[in-house]
Amino acid sequence: MTTSEVANSNTAQDANNRVCIFDTTLRDGEQSPGAAMNLEEKLEIAELLDEMGVDVIEAGFPIASNGDFEAVSEIAKRVKNATVCGLARAGFKDIDRAGEALRHTEKRRIHTFISTSPVHMKHKLQMAPESVLEAIAASVSRARNWTNDVQWSAEDATRTEHDFLCRAVEIAIKAGATTINIPDTVGYATPQEYLELHKMLQARVPGADRVVFSTHCHNDLGLAVANSLAGILGGARQIECTINGIGERAGNAALEEVVMAIRVRKDRMPFLTGIDTHMIARASKLVSNVTAFPVQYNKAIVGKNAFAHESGIHQDGMLKNAQTYEIISPEDVGVHGTALVLGKLSGRHAFRDKLTALGYELGDNALEDAFRRFKDLADKKKHIFDDDIVALVDDSMVRGHDLIQVSDLQLSSGKGVAPEARLSLMVEGETRSCVATGAGPVDAIFNAIRQLYPHTAKLQLFQVSAVTEGTDAQAQVSVRLEEDGRSVTGRGADTDTMVATAYAYVNALNRLLEKRLKTAPEALSVAR
Repeated sequence: MTTSEVANSNTAQDANNRVCIFDTTLRDGEQSPGAAMNLEEKLEIAELLDEMGVDVIEAGFPIASNGDFEAVSEIAKRVKNATVCGLARAGFKDIDRAGEALRHTEKRRIHTFISTSPVHMKHKLQMAPESVLEAIAASVSRARNWTNDVQWSAEDATRTEHDFLCRAVEIAIKAGATTINIPDTVGYATPQEYLELHKMLQARVPGADRVVFSTHCHNDLGLAVANSLAGILGGARQIECTINGIGERAGNAALEEVVMAIRVRKDRMPFLTGIDTHMIARASKLVSNVTAFPVQYNKAIVGKNAFAHESGIHQDGMLKNAQTYEIISPEDVGVHGTALVLGKLSGRHAFRDKLTALGYELGDNALEDAFRRFKDLADKKKHIFDDDIVALVDDSMVRGHDLIQVSDLQLSSGKGVAPEARLSLMVEGETRSCVATGAGPVDAIFNAIRQLYPHTAKLQLFQVSAVTEGTDAQAQVSVRLEEDGRSVTGRGADTDTMVATAYAYVNALNRLLEKRLKTAPEALSVAR
């Protein structure tokens, strides 16, 4: 072969082995109960997904709400590299709404779906099989009026009769679908049968060689990632997934897990993705913060313990050669160690170097504020971990420009003592103080805040987690407030849980204030 023939052959092989990463964090992920995101949060996540190399971003379900429509529309304007996708049921109104939301970008995809399993057609759709087939042809054809990039999904495909599924896929291809998604909607399949399902469809359906087959696996039996990988071994070349595996019920296949499995096990899966894996930890943290869904400690790839070693035998092996107990380098996914490296005697230079290593570049004023808070923390905590510094800096960035700030807080409570909060707030330069009681210290703090800054917002979520281990660990508190259809999440961190609670509630209030002043559309939650 000539040099050019070898190059062309390699290019064709790379194209055949390229796996498209379709991220649905902003659509299916947001359908996790309590995971609703506002417009600004969705834009921040979409821009990060675009930067890290996601091929397709499913930005929302435009017909579901005005908020979802506006979110898809704004993401379509902002995203530079990825294809932006909108979900639509088989009805023409859904499809046209998705098309309108996506009109601001050339790289747009409409993803339309309908159920194909007997149980769904009978009880959910109440449609005869032939009517479903007619709806497939009509919906895909309608979507082609808006874009040449049309994805069709057979909802509950893994519980669909094979002959009927083949007919449905064939009709979708003839109508113009370019991607065929085979969802394991209820997480029912096992890897071997999911692999065989993809092979069967590609062998039996006319025109299957002209389209891309996709996986969309739920984690009800804990098999979402395994099934997704089995799907690409069966010929699929797109994986639908979410950051941290969030999604309805037990969630979806986790992007970080499928991407790293493909990267590490090339001997079994000789495939490529376009993901910059060094951004994985950053994406995981952002989604966790926005949704207030903590990542479990033993979560693969991004969990706090994913690269931690406590056993003496493991530590001995790691000191001799990291490969004895680590198959992934932490740096490959953007994770840094949590060893004690800073203390109360450390100077600004060391602190700045640590921030740089953790991915932060702060201006002089922000650095000075963060350093002051670090010194205060070092006086309270014996061990300062990287996670402590991350929480400290993130908290400073979240609350640094708030119009309402916590100036002082004193609490009294105990057995037989009525909980009481003495609170002072700085509101646009004016100090306001009061004393309030409540059923408990948290309730007393919230009552005091409402007394000093009256509002009608309702508490939707109050969540406390420890940043690190130990009784002196910082508390990280998330508070979600809702007012007139607006939902915001405030965050606060401090070694004193009650102080962190006040910070988080006041931060949420500030975010509501910002929403009142802005003219940007509300991001309403999706229910499907």
